[in-house]
Amino acid sequence: MNFDFLSPVSDSVMAHSTLLASQALGRKMLIHSSQNGFPDLEDVQLAIIGVLENRNDVDYIGDEIYLDNIRKSFYQLFPGNWNVKVADLGDINKGETVEDTYYALRTILEILIQKKIIPIILGGSQDLTFANYRAYDNIIPMVNIVNVDSKFNLGDSAKPIKSNSFVGKIVVDQPYNLFNYSTIGYQTYFNSQEEIDLMEKLYFEFYRLGEVSNNITLAEPVLRDANIVSVDLNVVKASELGGRQQLSPNGLDGKEICAISRYAGISNKVSSFGIYEYKPSNDDDVTPMLVAQMIWYFIEGFSFRVSDDDFSNENNYQKFITLVEEQELIFFKSNKTGRWWIEIPFLSNVNNKLKKHTLLPCMHQDYIDACNNKVPERWYKAFKKNCI
Repeated sequence: MNFDFLSPVSDSVMAHSTLLASQALGRKMLIHSSQNGFPDLEDVQLAIIGVLENRNDVDYIGDEIYLDNIRKSFYQLFPGNWNVKVADLGDINKGETVEDTYYALRTILEILIQKKIIPIILGGSQDLTFANYRAYDNIIPMVNIVNVDSKFNLGDSAKPIKSNSFVGKIVVDQPYNLFNYSTIGYQTYFNSQEEIDLMEKLYFEFYRLGEVSNNITLAEPVLRDANIVSVDLNVVKASELGGRQQLSPNGLDGKEICAISRYAGISNKVSSFGIYEYKPSNDDDVTPMLVAQMIWYFIEGFSFRVSDDDFSNENNYQKFITLVEEQELIFFKSNKTGRWWIEIPFLSNVNNKLKKHTLLPCMHQDYIDACNNKVPERWYKAFKKNCI
């Protein structure tokens, strides 16, 4: 197996974990260490992987990345009331080239996802999301990516890939597997008008920081529909982070980024979760602890996953039909969880990627809007994307 790409968790972290309380996560998890070797993945549900690659960071000046501080912070936390088996598989070191690192990451992710183990990727630069996306090539035909970020990262696909311009590459790179790309928490002044126009033109979804801060539940249906969630730590406002990590006075706060991580965990579709753009510093204890808590909330969300999207049995759901501008909109509400979906109709005359009626996660508010003769924007964009 290609787990040879992974190097064990450092001895200093392992020594630190021996001093922890017996109930702490560092004493409960399976850990790839030089002493115990690679863990048995039988029954493992979630696997932490570090990727020490940041050479495509737009601000790269030769600095090395290390994740020991995040691990120390995470290992000292106590688990919630979970019955979840978590492993820390260690780190992928920098390859000879960045492409080598991408290859190693893609290979490992593909194995884990096929084993139904969800990778939690701790990274250097966010362009690693590209390798994460390519890991799905042989797994599912269409991929939805959610980027929690102050920027869209579309960039110029004709230029070499960078941490702030990897999405353009995802859009144009064959095979074309991207169905939807959503950005949560973008800040308009960090994005050119051309990029905003392109997001509109491609019917991608984007939610401004103000919208999300005012109502964090807006993020839930978007994350419920995601396969890949990629978080750029620069989406968090400066006052919540350590010195090297600070970028913008505005951004999500610690509570909001943890809520988003929990929504990602609860989503039945999310099968990989990445946290990127960590800038290590020995005098910063705040950022590693925030990342540790984000991982904790993702695991907690995962432990609360409920299969509520089986609509083959009428006892599982309620069905609501509304008429908006002569368009029949069909909503479903799960009796188990109270979560809502809206049906995207199948267009038989279009060479359609989906080939069947598709249910799009939505909010109760979307149903209320439809009753007031207002077409939900998520439905409109998904419908238009089907027509392309």
